[in-house]
Amino acid sequence: MSRIRPTPDLSITSLGACRITSPMAPLLDARQTTEHYVDEQDRVLLDDTLAGISSRGVPAGELPGMEPCGPRRKIFFDPSKTRAAIVTCGGLCPGLNDVIAGLVRTLTYHYRVRRVVGIRNGYQGFVADYGHDVVELTPETVRDIATDGGTVLGTSRGPQDPEEIVDCLERLHINVLFVVGGDGSMRGAMEIARTVAERGLMIAVVGIPKTIDNDIPYIDQSFGFQTAFSLASDAIRAAQVEAKSTANGIGLVKLMGRHSGFIACYAALARSGADAVLIPEVPFALDGDEGLLAHLRRRVAERGHAVVVVAEGAGQELLPDSGVGSDASGNARLQDIGPYLRRRIGDHFAGAGVETSIRYIDPSYAIRSVPANPYDSVYCVRLSQAAVHAAMSGRTAMVVGRYRRRFVHIPMRVAVSRRNQVDPHGDLWMAVLESTGQPVRFG
Repeated sequence: MSRIRPTPDLSITSLGACRITSPMAPLLDARQTTEHYVDEQDRVLLDDTLAGISSRGVPAGELPGMEPCGPRRKIFFDPSKTRAAIVTCGGLCPGLNDVIAGLVRTLTYHYRVRRVVGIRNGYQGFVADYGHDVVELTPETVRDIATDGGTVLGTSRGPQDPEEIVDCLERLHINVLFVVGGDGSMRGAMEIARTVAERGLMIAVVGIPKTIDNDIPYIDQSFGFQTAFSLASDAIRAAQVEAKSTANGIGLVKLMGRHSGFIACYAALARSGADAVLIPEVPFALDGDEGLLAHLRRRVAERGHAVVVVAEGAGQELLPDSGVGSDASGNARLQDIGPYLRRRIGDHFAGAGVETSIRYIDPSYAIRSVPANPYDSVYCVRLSQAAVHAAMSGRTAMVVGRYRRRFVHIPMRVAVSRRNQVDPHGDLWMAVLESTGQPVRFG
């Protein structure tokens, strides 16, 4: 019998009843076959298998589901009196400028919002002591920004006082705040929404979750992820070419992935040249006949070269704890697994009397800074449109994402409740094992 899994509270907070006719009505009603409004009562089901649905043991109408994204017939905010703000926080990720441009265009073209401003340099831009100005954003000013990487608004890490942030929102007469950032940024957005509610203000706080590691739960894929693993696969190709071009050559590629190995897995599958993929979710041993080092020596003996792909958060248990603490966002600082592996591999081969040449590649910042590829660009635009529809209908303390290939509203508290990780018993990791030929575990 299937085990009934705990279900998160997927209800979305709303600022109040929607009584204003959407300015998108003429566009939507003009469709000949169907009106592209959202059925307010519809839900995207959490479960997608018969076994999962059956295990709930409830009528169809009571099955857990998520509120769908999309334009509503009635909206909460009067567009002619609405002012919106956009802030980007945390590390860089391909697609940030696409999101900014998409938000501005949808707010301006379809909802006719008269003023959209950008907040400079993350949450710091709300705090007077930093002295950052705000940027007026129009379709004209954002027209070409998607061709560049990074964010035209700038970014920063670290929390700021939510009281000061809400003070700034009140001074600017902001009704809608869009936060583009990772889990730390969304936790900050939750505090902003809480402060707004405590003051009894009518300000919607809507997030577009950003994480290059693809580790947000209940989201099929985060924006920028496809661009990231595509470029990461090029680094694997380069490492393989270098390794094959020298006697007993070894290519070592370190990729992004603090706690989740999705980029390493997808990049390795895309290039299929790796002999070992190391991710945070699967501990590994270096020494012994079944360890990684012996495996690499056997591969070099068989093929003349070997390639290792390692996620930055893998193997932390092997490294000495130097007490480096946390970064400005509260994330634990990781030890650098790349140079450590390079040294251990070199020492092992030297100890076995095998001459080798190790080529070490870390493309992380080169990947983070690039523009989004066409797929991610489209995804970013659709996410931004969904975020605007949600905000104008008065939804708050929520993020937009795609689940089961449907765009949905997800409560912020659910989006930061846990971390999405590669399942060591799942089909993705099995595909990696099949592609590399590595054992289920080293050691």
